[in-house]
Amino acid sequence: MLQPLLIEIGVEELPAVPLLKELNTIEKKWAKVLEERSLLCEFEFYYTPRRLVLWHREFLRVQKDSVEEFFGAPVAIAFDKDANPTQACEGFARKCGVSVNELSRHMKEGKEVLYYKKEIPGQESRLLLEAMINEFIESLNFGKSMRWGSLEKSFIRPIRWLNVMMGDELVEMELFGVRSAKQTFGHRMFSYEPQKIASIKAYFECLEQSAVTLYPEDRRKKILEGFASIEKMHAISIERDEELLDEIVAITEHPNALLGNFDEAFLRLPPEVIIASMKEHQRYFPVFKEGRLTNSFVVVSNALTDDFSKVIEGNEKVLRPRLSDGLFFYDNDLKRGLRNEGLEKVTFMNGLGSLKEKIEREKKIALKLAALYGADASKIERAVELSKADLMSEVVFEFTDLQGLMGYYYALAQNEDQEVALAIKEQYLPNGEESALPSTKVSAIVAMASKLDTLIGLFSINQIPTGSRDPFALRRAVNGIFRIVNAYKFSFDIASVETLFAQEYSSFDYVPLQEFILERIYQFYKVNPSIIKAVIAAGDLDIVVMDAKIKALNEIASSERFSERFSTFKRVANITKDVDIEGELSIDETLFELEAEKELYAACKAVEAKQYASYEEHLDALFSLKPTLDLFFDKVMVNAEDEKLRVNRKNLVSSVYKSFKSIADIKEISI
Repeated sequence: MLQPLLIEIGVEELPAVPLLKELNTIEKKWAKVLEERSLLCEFEFYYTPRRLVLWHREFLRVQKDSVEEFFGAPVAIAFDKDANPTQACEGFARKCGVSVNELSRHMKEGKEVLYYKKEIPGQESRLLLEAMINEFIESLNFGKSMRWGSLEKSFIRPIRWLNVMMGDELVEMELFGVRSAKQTFGHRMFSYEPQKIASIKAYFECLEQSAVTLYPEDRRKKILEGFASIEKMHAISIERDEELLDEIVAITEHPNALLGNFDEAFLRLPPEVIIASMKEHQRYFPVFKEGRLTNSFVVVSNALTDDFSKVIEGNEKVLRPRLSDGLFFYDNDLKRGLRNEGLEKVTFMNGLGSLKEKIEREKKIALKLAALYGADASKIERAVELSKADLMSEVVFEFTDLQGLMGYYYALAQNEDQEVALAIKEQYLPNGEESALPSTKVSAIVAMASKLDTLIGLFSINQIPTGSRDPFALRRAVNGIFRIVNAYKFSFDIASVETLFAQEYSSFDYVPLQEFILERIYQFYKVNPSIIKAVIAAGDLDIVVMDAKIKALNEIASSERFSERFSTFKRVANITKDVDIEGELSIDETLFELEAEKELYAACKAVEAKQYASYEEHLDALFSLKPTLDLFFDKVMVNAEDEKLRVNRKNLVSSVYKSFKSIADIKEISI
């Protein structure tokens, strides 16, 4: 029989960030608890800052009956030669809770073993719920937790009430010292008193009447509708920061979007400083008009009132000192200017010196890259020189996420070149898969130098990522280098890292670094890994060249008939295993006996003689040799008894393989 089940766990206000981090696992953890008790069924999970709610529209009142099987020792061991039970037999019987006479026998993996089948009648689910809910709550991991009262157990916040109802009946239980009761609590400003609940239906009605919007998606919808209304009324645009919106949904039960204002004088601050002050400290949404930040903000209130003027006034009052601090820091930084003074006292990493020493290494790397790629060395040198100076600024000390960006503003304020300032701003790009790239060649080289120094430097002191552990984001650094190099078509050979930059670091084995970079290629491209392996095996480790080869080979390998076409070339690779294709492949036309040999030779020469606009075009030409190769294999005995013929024919086939290997080693491809 099925009945609805409601579980509400009432808590003191949950902090948004820990709740959101655990949110994706909460339903999985409850489902696991249900599955272990053979009670798995559909359910819904809702939350507000003051409650966690599990709602089952249909829940089993009684577990299904189950069968538990026990397999024991082989019969030959369970009984002695006189058919008396051994200790192994008696121990198995005790484990099953029965006498030896009640045991049976069963064939398992070709052996007759002791066996016992125990039928377990299903229990009433209401008798299991207390242990299930306690186990579920203890499985939740919000990071830090706390203890209260005389309890030894801890949770993210004190649990204040518990309501568990099956049908309309209360399920008696206890959780963290709190007894279940048919009651709930509405919005704090509605009432501090518990609201009595007669039924599950009454529970949902009670929350609605006491100003609690239980469903998170309804709270989100109400907030966004409020945004739309404010935008229409004031002809403005409100930034939809999804992470911030998630937090607001998590900390409100009765959200209302309100428009506030601050003094226009603060608009002298860079927009990012104002936005950071509003978001990080107050959870306000910035407001724009015609693409420019205005002196307005949107706050989402959780208050229950008909007059929000005091709420708006209070938030405006709170924001003012935040912006005043920001303006004070900003003006101090402008007076100080962009200077590296103090960076010599800031350690970058033990074994790699200070930030000032990092700048010097980056400068040397950047200047070598500038020479390679024909960029303005003076601008690049100046940009690197000033790149970390804003780390000593007061604004960046307060808002660390603004590093680089504040350096850009300070550089412009002291009349640095526009490209130099932009390179300071973009030195950390790209900083994620969807991140923008540096917008100029100068910026690109400055960003590359920063990433290369971090990468090589950390490998030089043996700080190498292991497994999923990558505390210094070196994998992201490699991905960033790939993206920059490919976007700007910079010729960058992975093998040249050691020859170009080794003198800047203490001596270490560069092989693991090269392998680490090559390993990232497999994650960077969403293609058959054997295609990447084939391109790497070809030996040209220039990132741009490999990018073009991987894309070209993947395009061809993705075609419907590729497997059929490719079988011929796998045969080519197998035949040439014992041929040194790196050496000269001498082919004597006078030794050709059959027309198929002549045709293949002529076709190969034609393919080799042509100039190709792309690797894809070159590969198409090579794969077009398939009919000629098939005819050759059909008509010609490659492993002829005559050694001269055999060598000549193998060299002819090997010339096809060698042409492929200039792009990719086809023997590595598995389709």
